[in-house]
Amino acid sequence: MEAFLISTGIVALAEIGDKTQLLAFLLAARFRRPLPIVAGILVATIANHAFAAAVGALVSELLGPNVMRWVLGLSFLAMAAWILVPDEIDEEESKLARYGVFLTTLIAFFLAEMGDKTQIATVALAARFQSMAAVVAGTTVGMLLANVPAVYFGERIAGKVPLKLVHGLAALIFAVLGVLTLLGAGAQFGF
Repeated sequence: MEAFLISTGIVALAEIGDKTQLLAFLLAARFRRPLPIVAGILVATIANHAFAAAVGALVSELLGPNVMRWVLGLSFLAMAAWILVPDEIDEEESKLARYGVFLTTLIAFFLAEMGDKTQIATVALAARFQSMAAVVAGTTVGMLLANVPAVYFGERIAGKVPLKLVHGLAALIFAVLGVLTLLGAGAQFGF
């Protein structure tokens, strides 16, 4: 349950103002069909984050506990810094409309998540908690918590969310996780 809740919270916060949330705004404004957009986000996120969690689990198996502690601790600290850098949407990701609403969303979200903060966070969380199902479920719920309101309420809420505060909170959570991991707080998980 801890893996699920932490994964949900981190990704929900990290996703505020992220390029995939900007993509959700763009798709909602362009297509005005929220249900297939949300379905595309869900399927793309599950596929992308399942892959990322598998990589995290593999990394966890390949590295010894001491190395893993340092890799994860430093990764969480790097994520804390990276999350403070605002994202912009790539023009190529907005040119997929010829595939229909669902498929356009699925392809665009899957590609936008490749190497994105939340995908890297999913790798680290899966390595940290060694519970792929809980991490993928949590990161997927976190992604939906941030993006479904963007699809349904779009511009009405965009101006009311203080992005610097949200990014600061997400960075703080990553930093705390990094420091705790480096100090050995993950010993109960094997690193």
